[in-house]
Amino acid sequence: MSKVSASGSAARGSGDAVPIDARARLLAAAVDSFAEKGFHGTTTRDVAAGAGMSPAAIYVHHRSKEELLHQISRRGHDQTLALVRTAVASAPEPRAQLLEVMRAFVVHHAEGHTGARVVNYELAALSPEHLEEISAIRRAIEQEVRDVVEAGVAAGTFRTENPRMTTLALLSLGIDVARWYRDEGAWSPEEVADHYGELALRIVGAASATR
Repeated sequence: MSKVSASGSAARGSGDAVPIDARARLLAAAVDSFAEKGFHGTTTRDVAAGAGMSPAAIYVHHRSKEELLHQISRRGHDQTLALVRTAVASAPEPRAQLLEVMRAFVVHHAEGHTGARVVNYELAALSPEHLEEISAIRRAIEQEVRDVVEAGVAAGTFRTENPRMTTLALLSLGIDVARWYRDEGAWSPEEVADHYGELALRIVGAASATR
């Protein structure tokens, strides 16, 4: 495993040094600090220390602590929207689509649980402009899943009188994985995803995958 030097370079066996992107280091350190202490409990000094840089370095690469949070949130939500769309496109009908979406969504939130806690639970710390931007992406994610639920109802595969509320329940179920999942726990992300797929089918009133 390579080591990061004080100059911010990764040492290689050849003796050459590869620069590490300072912005990426600061974003990674911000994720860890925000997840551990919360946005308001984290100082710019905490973030800089986590990145192995001076406090002044933050303002060279980022205008504010809130901008760091915005970039983390934007990246996380863009990734989630992309994976949901890919999951929907990978299956031919609503039941299979729902299982693919839940699997991708849950694995994503389990494997990236530290960042996902920041992305989903620090929204109130965003500026009004940034919050509206992120909210628009969240609405797009919701609409993708809601379209699957509504298609299943129309086809007679799902039975729910309120597709919108059902969609919110499904998304909340997956998001909450980030709150409790830990790498050293008893279940792998895939095991959690399989179980949550079963729960999702029950929520929409579909037959279980094991029947």
